Amino acid sequence: MSDPSGGGRLSPTVADAVGRRLAALGVDTFFGVVGSGNFVVTAALSGAGARFVAARHESGAVCMADGWARVTGRVGVCSLHQGPGLTNAVTGIAEAVKSRTPLLVLAGDTPPAALASNFLIDQDGLVTSVGAIAETIYSAETAEADAVRALRRARLERRPVILNLPIDVQAQPAAGVPDVAAAPLPGAPGPRPADVAAAADLLEQAQRPLIIAGRGAVISDAGPALAALGERCGALLANSAPAHGIFAGEPFGLGIAGGFSTPLAAGLLPQADVVISFGAGLNHWTTRHGELIGAQARLIGVDVDPGAIGKNRRADLAVAADASAMAEALDAELARRGVSPAPWRTEELRDELAARRWRDEPFEPSDAGGVIDPRTLSIALADLLPADKAVVIDSGHFTGWPAMFLDVEDPRAWLFVNGFQCVGLGLGCAIGAAVAAPERMTVLAVGDGGLFLSLPELDTAARVGARLLVVVYDDAAYGAELHHFGPMGHDTDTVRFRDADLAAIAAAAGCGAVTVRSLDDLAPVEAWARDGGGPLLVDAKVDPAIVADWLKDAFRAG
Repeated sequence: MSDPSGGGRLSPTVADAVGRRLAALGVDTFFGVVGSGNFVVTAALSGAGARFVAARHESGAVCMADGWARVTGRVGVCSLHQGPGLTNAVTGIAEAVKSRTPLLVLAGDTPPAALASNFLIDQDGLVTSVGAIAETIYSAETAEADAVRALRRARLERRPVILNLPIDVQAQPAAGVPDVAAAPLPGAPGPRPADVAAAADLLEQAQRPLIIAGRGAVISDAGPALAALGERCGALLANSAPAHGIFAGEPFGLGIAGGFSTPLAAGLLPQADVVISFGAGLNHWTTRHGELIGAQARLIGVDVDPGAIGKNRRADLAVAADASAMAEALDAELARRGVSPAPWRTEELRDELAARRWRDEPFEPSDAGGVIDPRTLSIALADLLPADKAVVIDSGHFTGWPAMFLDVEDPRAWLFVNGFQCVGLGLGCAIGAAVAAPERMTVLAVGDGGLFLSLPELDTAARVGARLLVVVYDDAAYGAELHHFGPMGHDTDTVRFRDADLAAIAAAAGCGAVTVRSLDDLAPVEAWARDGGGPLLVDAKVDPAIVADWLKDAFRAG
């Protein structure tokens, strides 16, 4: 109800009505960067009781909403200025699209008739080009219904919805329309009985069944149902990188399938004769370009999105259904048939899986002076950090080390920010995750390149007092390009940088900070993990000569 021009109080406007309506629909936390185009709607939503977290950059704001949504399972909300406010956020929106994160982005919009405005762009075309959904506040009479529809679409379609708010419509008097209720969301789709029977036929004959869970299974909270199904049929359990943690504690869990697989898991996965994937795309990352699914394997694909089944590998049976619903139905059908578990699960294999985790695999640690081996660092962090933590992983050469050595108890506490493979989005996601669960430690693994792209949000982390540990795998380079192109004889000066004092930068932003060059330097991290406090940045100077084993697969992927 405030006047953005400073002229005092006014009658409620469309912007006021939209903000209040969203609060009434349950929006209680949102993120953003405020400009003239979104000032009033932000104030209205905040004034109605929602907590507003002000970011320093629009990309960081969208990523915070993304991280918050991944942890809570709810729609993340972000408020942005029109034009450059939205363009600054597009990369973060693209990551959310690739990861199927439900977001509602409130974006100011320039009226089409304002042809001379510097802010004028095709906002609909911009966001749809990266796979997001464009919605608009059309008039004072439809404004609240438009907002309700946009929020519902984000929930239903699990994609970012950009709600454009033309500033001329925002300023109109609110129409005072009757209460607008959101239509209920449909329940999760269950499988057809014929599909359950066909899947049971395949599993009944399997000698080496394998279950692979993806992010769709995490969204469905299918972990317990999949574990029960695995026990019923004798299947081994694996997951894609975004679904890490879904089988935490399961003795026959293989961990991540793909480039980050342990040597033992990489040897077992191709032996499966029946593979059933739940909410996993089975892309080249998860299958190592098809090498981890043997030619003899019969594949059952389960996904709520029929178009996702068989997209990367032909399925022998396609089941359009929710992961939990299918797992429970299939478990019940196998029980009804009296099917005995396949013989793949043995005591010997269970013991071998327990003894051959990544941390148990031998490696020759770096003996270079003044730097720390990234594997040594990751194992040490795993030992000193609590089991109940969230882990956020940015993109880059370092990505596999925290994925290999750091575990989580809850798959919703695992944020693998690599859907768009863009470095620099992890810090925002980590802040959103920390805001969503402030009682729990959040750990961000990021390269020095990714941190430099997101430095402004160190200030945000300090302002909100996030219980956040930022671990920088600092090799003073873009390591992936360095190790890929260097052996070919290319000059790599363009991807090498001076050794920057990231700890000093973090301290200037109000964060705790420590530089780590050896295990002895981790003592302050251990104290912080024990005693708590605001954000702490660890500038770990890692040996730039250590090359990630998965790098060749990364460049095969393009």
